[in-house]
Amino acid sequence: MSRPQIAVPLGLLGFLAYIVAVMNLADLVVSRHWALQVPFFLVAGTLWAWPAHRLILWAAGKE
Repeated sequence: MSRPQIAVPLGLLGFLAYIVAVMNLADLVVSRHWALQVPFFLVAGTLWAWPAHRLILWAAGKE
């Protein structure tokens, strides 16, 4: 199998797992003060980009 053929399903499964985890954690945060919600959602909304970037570089053979 080529790297992209491995990266696509791996990326989709990883992103789905990330969404489920963030949604479960968001249930705990959403009832809190907005000052705790804002950093949580800022971090949760951008944290997925780092592993996605690494996976894309690996699939392209540039890492």
